[in-house]
Amino acid sequence: MIDIQQPTAICVAPNGGRLTKADHPGLPLGSAEIARAARECLDAGACLIHVHIRDRHGRHLLDASGYREVIEAIGREVSDEMIVQITSESLGIYTPQEQIAVVKETRPEAVSLALRELVPTEAHETEFASFLWWLRAEAIAPQIILYDTDETLRLEDYCRRGLVPWDQVPVLYVLGRYTEGQRSTPADLLPFLNRSKPSFAHWSVCAFGAREAACVTAAALFGGHVRVGFENNRHLPSGEWATSNADLVAAVSKSLTGLGLQRANAAELRHAWTACLTSA
Repeated sequence: MIDIQQPTAICVAPNGGRLTKADHPGLPLGSAEIARAARECLDAGACLIHVHIRDRHGRHLLDASGYREVIEAIGREVSDEMIVQITSESLGIYTPQEQIAVVKETRPEAVSLALRELVPTEAHETEFASFLWWLRAEAIAPQIILYDTDETLRLEDYCRRGLVPWDQVPVLYVLGRYTEGQRSTPADLLPFLNRSKPSFAHWSVCAFGAREAACVTAAALFGGHVRVGFENNRHLPSGEWATSNADLVAAVSKSLTGLGLQRANAAELRHAWTACLTSA
């Protein structure tokens, strides 16, 4: 039976690394715009923001000074009421070593880690394990991005072999791919929840397209946490164009509370992560 008293964390992914203002005029790109989006999304019910930054040409960027700038800007808007999670994702531009280096230089509160990017071959396993142990020592909260059930099996294997320094590590299930016209459905979650596949104590879901809200609401009903935002979707559940990221957060927040679920605040999410990440 699902404990409906367990607060559900809503994460907002406001921009991603691929979109431009041509995709949506309200896409927040600079530090000031991202910080304003953080405030709006906090007010709408989010407690975590997943941040991408861009270079002066609008291209995806991994850069410690850029990250520190946006983290400080968000902090001025929301203090510690919202957790800032930076991305380490390469988008085909950066090597695993460069991805790790920017995290070490930035020292954020939280970071997302795409397993397939950081461990593209067995030769990268030792470096990945060393990095995870460094994150543990620095008390930086990781979230491992998993695109399919094969990757859940890989992560389970790493845990069993002692490469992962926690009994439980937060994960994000991605329902679909970054492809033109991608449309996720709630049924895309089922392979991850199959009893024959590994389970994780703290898991979240993101999805693509206008059924984003339906997908993440289904995940929340199964005990997961949710991520929404312009990175993967610009449409409300009705199919209408969302005017802001906060619109998407508010729609999901309303759906969750209408079903008797409680929203987590940043303190509750930190507590939940700590419960996972203090085990070894």
